Amino acid sequence: MLAMLAGAVVVQSAQAQETCKPDQLFSVRFGQKGEAVSNVQRCLTDFGYKIQAGITGFFGTQTTGALKSFYERLTGLNVTGRIFGVTGIQAVKNIFKAQKESFTLSQKGSLYKRVSSAEELADYFERARQGYGYGAFRSVGVSVGMERAMVAPAAPSVTSGAAPMMAADAGVAQEASRVSETNVQVKGIDEPDIVKTDGKNIYLSGRQQYWIEPMPVQIMEQSISIAPGEPVPPYRRYTPSTAAIKALPPSAMEALGSISESGDLLLVKEKNMLLILRSNGVSGYDISNPKNPQKKWSSDFESRSGVVSARLWGGTLYLVTRQWSYQGGPCPIRPLTVNGKVLIIPCTDIWRPVAYLPADTTYTAMMIDSTTGTVSKTVSFVGSSSNSVVYMSPLALYITNYRPENQMTILIRFIPEKARDLYPSSVVERIEKVAGYDLSDYAKSVEIENIIESYLRSLGDDERMRIQNETQNRLSDYLKAHVREFEATTIVKVNLSDFSIAATGKIPGNLLNQFALDEHNGNLRAAVTIAGRASGLGVSESANDVYVLDGSLAIIGSVKDMGISERIYSARFVGARGYLVTFRETDPFYVLDLSDPRNPKLSGELKIPGYSSYLHPISDGRVLGVGKEGQNVKLSLFDVSDPAHPSEKAKYTLDEYWSEVLNNHRAFLLDDKHSIFFIPGSKGAYVFSFAGDSLSLTKTLSKYQTKRALYLDDYLYIVSDNSISVFDERTWEKAGELTL
Repeated sequence: MLAMLAGAVVVQSAQAQETCKPDQLFSVRFGQKGEAVSNVQRCLTDFGYKIQAGITGFFGTQTTGALKSFYERLTGLNVTGRIFGVTGIQAVKNIFKAQKESFTLSQKGSLYKRVSSAEELADYFERARQGYGYGAFRSVGVSVGMERAMVAPAAPSVTSGAAPMMAADAGVAQEASRVSETNVQVKGIDEPDIVKTDGKNIYLSGRQQYWIEPMPVQIMEQSISIAPGEPVPPYRRYTPSTAAIKALPPSAMEALGSISESGDLLLVKEKNMLLILRSNGVSGYDISNPKNPQKKWSSDFESRSGVVSARLWGGTLYLVTRQWSYQGGPCPIRPLTVNGKVLIIPCTDIWRPVAYLPADTTYTAMMIDSTTGTVSKTVSFVGSSSNSVVYMSPLALYITNYRPENQMTILIRFIPEKARDLYPSSVVERIEKVAGYDLSDYAKSVEIENIIESYLRSLGDDERMRIQNETQNRLSDYLKAHVREFEATTIVKVNLSDFSIAATGKIPGNLLNQFALDEHNGNLRAAVTIAGRASGLGVSESANDVYVLDGSLAIIGSVKDMGISERIYSARFVGARGYLVTFRETDPFYVLDLSDPRNPKLSGELKIPGYSSYLHPISDGRVLGVGKEGQNVKLSLFDVSDPAHPSEKAKYTLDEYWSEVLNNHRAFLLDDKHSIFFIPGSKGAYVFSFAGDSLSLTKTLSKYQTKRALYLDDYLYIVSDNSISVFDERTWEKAGELTL
């Protein structure tokens, strides 16, 4: 239970009814005993880093493991975990300070408020649907292309591939001592994928099971005609399925059982539960006996609902859904039905933005018991379905919404601030008066356009031409200076301690994907593209920024204007560093120093051909980039040991146009022990060695629709659409194969 409450200021230890005292932390080391050790153990436990024996007051191997994980996740340091010193003490204090600052929302300056009634929410959605108007400056020859429905730069989508289905029986499974996990962003927080393993069995989802039966009459009537006496042709039908396969020993792989549902999977190993995220809901299966999985619970989404993202941590499923609004009844909302019981969220439990912004969706984040499907806590708020990103740390869940800002408010300011000398005071006063009306932006736009047109028609041709040209030039310069006001991303932070909205914030631009966000020492780092959305107004150059936000989601530091005229293709934050790739014609690889959150800096950059759309730290001072150069998949090994002078130590270009890793990090596998990594391609599987600062192709497997790889002990399992092939990583000899 404590794992679900990481970072809580008031969480109590299960063993001792006391909490972490950050002001009474002292340096302790392996082998030490006493109250100082007990206090460190309480802090680690409260943050979700389990110590199996509990609060013992003895600094042993279990405390060492918890402390090592704490340093790696929250401070970015790779240490032994045998000493808790000044760095750890300061990290704990920073986290507690951030938690206290953001534990409750401050009403002053808050971007969200509680909905008071169904009428209020219906009115909000109606006004949000009216959109923005920008016609006011057409009279001066400016063509404005800023529509409410403009689309943010596409973030790489996460796609599920097909996974195999099998039937039959099996023997008793062995268990591996070294087991790979799904490649996730935050260590210990699992993400859904089509392949999971518990060290004994492999669970595969997504492949369709086909069987043949006579063609139904209605199908025959619609598609073919059959002469009298001719046999009825067979009809191919299918059902989705998930399979369990005995993995060890590799030479004796065999199918165990199957489930007639498919989707992305989450595996709760300690509870023998397999969760299947279907397109229309979530199911939980007891796989204690993989030959005969038993459905324990099922939830179904409401017809207007769908899943946005999910995480598994501490045995709890964290699910984020969205429900599209409709006229007449936006609340209460009913995101899903669990075991026949409808989850109802009343209007007064929904938050909506204070300002009237484009909105078409109500998001609901929920905590679900993985063994029963019971929803224990929920948070719901209004947003837009455009380019939402979900990121989760051990302390909080972050959900973002991209939104075009109300450019009308920017345009209205222009004439009073920069063109007052071009128009009579009466015209300026009328514009300012209209700006203060309680009208939609579109209505204001029409009124202001009429005011400007009326004045211009009163002028002679020569004077009208002068005013139009002056206005256009000044407006272009004005908008370039305000480019970061044209689009924004709102962020809602949900504390895992009490699962309530802890803070809301806003940053300019838009996020590429979940890797553009990262929490470190209580602060949130965000990498955004300022996309130059005002192209119709003369603003066409994009830019890229990194912002640091404190626990209350207030911006406290930034690095701006990286990759002018480019956009972010990949981002990765590792401890006190940030790595960024932007692209247009070359691949600028940026290294950022984020050690001082209030004064982040650009340390160095490297320009090379192509781009990287996925970045993965593979060792100290080395980052792997997976992307493209020209039409081919390209791998780059970056040396970042000197952050001021990053270099490309090695590169490899594949005879492949595409790899799923380009837009789905879960398809990537790293095996540190053997210094190798796996990526799938359209032609087959590729295993590379990164030993000795080089990239060498160690193993290839020509299999159609290669999906994933995993390792058990020293065996690498490569899963394709029609087989599982196993190789001994010590010799790269084939150790087994199963045809699907």
